[in-house]
Amino acid sequence: METKTASSRIEGLLTLFDMQTTFFERAIDGITEEDAYKRLNTKANHIAWLSGSLVQQRFLMTSETNPGLKQTGDELFKDNKGIQDDAKYPTLAEYLKDWRMISPIAREALVMIDDKKLDSEMDMGFMKMTYYELIAFTIYREASIIGQLALWRRLLDYPALKYDD
Repeated sequence: METKTASSRIEGLLTLFDMQTTFFERAIDGITEEDAYKRLNTKANHIAWLSGSLVQQRFLMTSETNPGLKQTGDELFKDNKGIQDDAKYPTLAEYLKDWRMISPIAREALVMIDDKKLDSEMDMGFMKMTYYELIAFTIYREASIIGQLALWRRLLDYPALKYDD
């Protein structure tokens, strides 16, 4: 039996995907639930929302290959909902559990996608892009959110995000 390897176009994105899988866990490590909601008198998205948005994105990566899988906070993030000031978001522990469940499934979906699918166009109503472009944007957005979480760590006086063990 032959094992499928990722398209060469996806390999670099898989490296980033794998790094970000670990970085997210480190970015929320030790953050209290109280601190997860702090916005420091700004309109910035707080840690609870950023974390849920990131987890939601990983679930969306699997929506074609594993329809029906949903994160704990799906209703709060469905249809790209922005932050809701008075919402009670899932705990960071719940997000982490969902993250650990969906990440290997999302990774497998990336490994299995072929060049024909990567080149096919997705119509999102307001814009069109290829699946490759969508995956690249998704991986970029993950890095952006993790960077915001790393900044929140410092603003809330937590140790800096560790990128190594």
